[in-house]
Amino acid sequence: MGPPEEYERLRRECPVARVRLPMGATAWYVTQYGDVRDLLADPRLTRPTINDWPPRPDEPTDQGPALTTMMELNGPQHMALRKALAEPFSVRTIQRRLPRIRQAADRLLDAFADGGRPGELVGGYLEPFPLLVMCELVGIPYEDREYFLPMADAALGALVTLEEGREVTHRLREYVRALLDRKLREPGDDMLTKLVRECEPDALREESVLSFGLSMLVAGYRTSTMFLGNAVVTLLTKPGRYARLRDDRALMPAAVEELLRHIPVMNGVVLLQAVEDIELHGRTIRAGEAVLPVIASANRDDTTFPHADRLDLNRTGNNHLAFGRGAHNCPGSHLARAELTVGLEALLDRYPHLHLTKEQPPTWDDESPSKSPLTLPVDW
Repeated sequence: MGPPEEYERLRRECPVARVRLPMGATAWYVTQYGDVRDLLADPRLTRPTINDWPPRPDEPTDQGPALTTMMELNGPQHMALRKALAEPFSVRTIQRRLPRIRQAADRLLDAFADGGRPGELVGGYLEPFPLLVMCELVGIPYEDREYFLPMADAALGALVTLEEGREVTHRLREYVRALLDRKLREPGDDMLTKLVRECEPDALREESVLSFGLSMLVAGYRTSTMFLGNAVVTLLTKPGRYARLRDDRALMPAAVEELLRHIPVMNGVVLLQAVEDIELHGRTIRAGEAVLPVIASANRDDTTFPHADRLDLNRTGNNHLAFGRGAHNCPGSHLARAELTVGLEALLDRYPHLHLTKEQPPTWDDESPSKSPLTLPVDW
């Protein structure tokens, strides 16, 4: 498991490369840490919706409502929503919720243990844990997961046809809108209820709340699931890593940051579009062209991280880009760190001798740019 070997060569020989994507469109592939860091916060770049990119000149301009998440929002609407989310996603609020997050982990591990050994850890724990935490915090019914997960994963993958994309967009928007209506009738102690109360009856702010709900469905849990799954694989595949973290919990804060840096979940899935020409390394990125700032490559850049391909659980000064940067940096970064920390701590406490099975190795989706195990058979 790791980022493509070509990243090191691209950083050295061709840090801004023009590439053709699977859907036939072209984009600029940017791999050096400094460039990726700057581009993620560059106001000359915006994130298009899956309805808007790649350009389809033969398609009608009116393609229905877009799948607009917080990543695609800009301007005052985006700033107002982030301000409303500052307190619910703050370090203080997440710290208060840590006991509830740990309870969620323990409930799932109780059920996982009841299934007997060996067990399949992705479906039994690593996938449902971040989803359950997100649902309880945001106010999305966990019991609806079989309905919204397939649509959310299709939107997150962005590897759908235009017609499938339109259908996913329509169904996800309708689901979130119905959920917001329910929060008005039946308020709860959750973020959606809070936001709905603040925005009523402002239609513009209602659209912002809808975007937040879509963000949580499409990416608010799945990235954490991928990081947690990859973290466990990373700790178990080299002798001594899991035991070291089990026996020295003081390592956990630095280890979490290093796992976030080292794990190549974000293999080129951040797609931005230039709104004006940009000069970079002697190349001209024209307005309208797409840019892929590759976070997984930036986080393995030896000029910023000494021995970058080595997992160093003691690494300090870890300025990784796992949560992005600038106006669209991940507002849920504190929650994601808490999920990774608590998720690992609960596993270390419950299964101090956890190990991969010899008979069945983990399975992977080799076609997806976002890498995480599909199955992870373990014993203890």
